[in-house]
Amino acid sequence: MTEGWSRFALRFAEYYQSLSVDDLWTPPRFRSREWMFIPWGGKPPDRHRGFSDKRELLHYLHHKAPHSCFHSTAYYNDPSERNMVDKGWMGADLIFDLDGDHLPGVSDTDFPKMIELVQEQAWRLWSEFLEPEFGFREQYVQITFSGHRGFHIHVRDPAYLHLDSNARRQLVNYIRGEGVNVQDVFSGYESGWKSRVQLGVDDVLLKLRAISDGSDEKTSLLTEFHEVMKQRIRHPDCSVKSCSKAKLQKLAKLSQDEGRIQRLREDSSLRVFPGDSTSIFWELVKGTPLPIGETDEAVTVDVKRVIRWVGSLHGKCGLRVTELPLTRLDPDSSNAFDPLSEAVAFTGNNSMKVELTSDDVIARVSDFEVDGGTGDVFEVPESMATFLSLKGWGNVQST
Repeated sequence: MTEGWSRFALRFAEYYQSLSVDDLWTPPRFRSREWMFIPWGGKPPDRHRGFSDKRELLHYLHHKAPHSCFHSTAYYNDPSERNMVDKGWMGADLIFDLDGDHLPGVSDTDFPKMIELVQEQAWRLWSEFLEPEFGFREQYVQITFSGHRGFHIHVRDPAYLHLDSNARRQLVNYIRGEGVNVQDVFSGYESGWKSRVQLGVDDVLLKLRAISDGSDEKTSLLTEFHEVMKQRIRHPDCSVKSCSKAKLQKLAKLSQDEGRIQRLREDSSLRVFPGDSTSIFWELVKGTPLPIGETDEAVTVDVKRVIRWVGSLHGKCGLRVTELPLTRLDPDSSNAFDPLSEAVAFTGNNSMKVELTSDDVIARVSDFEVDGGTGDVFEVPESMATFLSLKGWGNVQST
C-alpha cells in the first residue's frame, strides 16, 4: 500500500460522499451481481456482497469509501453466498481486457505513450476482430477505461452469456494467434489475421534492414531477434533447431535483395533464402509482437471474474473507471477519448510539492505534465500528486 495513503483515502471518501443515487451507473441484472471492495490499509478484500438497489450500494460507498470497487461479470441466483458453488451461476458477460503492462517495448513509466498504444490496440481488437470476424454487434457492447492501464470491452449479447471457459478460451487463442499458420494466412483470404501478419512481415523486414545497415539500433535489434528465436525454438511447432546472432546477421543481409522479398510476398511457400534462413524469417514473424497485443486471457476465460465498476476510483492512480462510446475508442477519430483528461476525478486548484521516487517518469494528468527522475521535485495540481503518489512514483512533501 502506498505510503501516506490516508490523505488519499480521505479524498476518495469525499468523492463518494458527493455522489447521489442518480449518479450511480449499475450493470444490467444488478441484483444478480456479486460485489467486491478493496479497503485502504492493506486489509483483505470485502467480497460476496449483493445489493438489492442503488441506495444500498450508495450507503456502502458513503460509509466505507473503498480503495477499489468491483462487480462480478457473472450473474448468480444468490450472489451473497460465500461458497461459489452455492451462488447458482446463471451466465456471465464476455470480457476482453487490454492492459498496457503486456505491451512489449513500452516502459510502464512512460504512461502517456503506454495509454496511447493500448487504446490503439483496443480499437484494433474491436474493428479488426470482434466485429468483422466474430460478428459482435455494437448494441451489446460497452467500452470502459479501466481507470489505470487499459480498456475493457464488455459483450452482453445473450447468445454468448452461457459460453463456458473452454469456448471463451478458443476466442482468446484465435485473437492471440495460437495455432495460426502465418505463411498460409499471409497468402490467404482477407482477414484480421492477414492484416496482422502483413504488418508483422513489414516490421521484421524493417528491423532486418536496420541490422544490415549497421544502424545505432543494430545491437539491440540483434538481441531482440535472438531472444525471439530462443523462445520460438522451444515451441513444439518450430522447425528451426538453432539460431545464432551470426545467422540473423546473414538473414539481414540476404533480406536486402528486393527480388527475394518480392518472390516471398507473391508466394509465401517459397524458400527464398538458403539453408534454414527462410524458416528463421517466418519464425521471427510468428514471434514478433503483432499489432494487437495480449488480451488478458484470465479475464475472458474466467466465468466467475470480477471487473472494475464504472464510476469508481482506481486505488492505484486515482483516475475514474469511465465509460465511453465505442466510436471514441478510435484514437484517429476527431473526438477520440482522452483518459488522462476525461477520467480525472480531482479537479481542484490545490497544488502540492511531490518528490519523484522513480526514474524516467513521464506522466500527464489533464494539461499538466511531469518528466523527471528520482529526487526531482515538482509543484503539481492535486490530481497529479494523487496519480504520482498512488502509482508509487513520488511522495508528497510536507508543508
